[in-house]
Amino acid sequence: MTPTNSKSWRLNRQINLSVIVQLVGSWVNLQRQLDILQRDVSMLLQSQNSIEQKLESLWTKSISYEYRLQAVEKRATKSEETF
Repeated sequence: MTPTNSKSWRLNRQINLSVIVQLVGSWVNLQRQLDILQRDVSMLLQSQNSIEQKLESLWTKSISYEYRLQAVEKRATKSEETF
């Protein structure tokens, strides 16, 4: 081997090592971001479940109030007819 080839090979090895270090760093950073994203999605799902339960409760109450209102209106109509 000539001295220039040896220097060239060392330079390439250093560049490759640098690229590998950057790739590993990027991979670790990506994993961290994925963990954060997974946590955020889990929190969103929990919030969605909570909101769905509240909406179902409100919907049930709304139906109940609608029946009550209809009953009151029927009574009012009947009492107006008797006068």
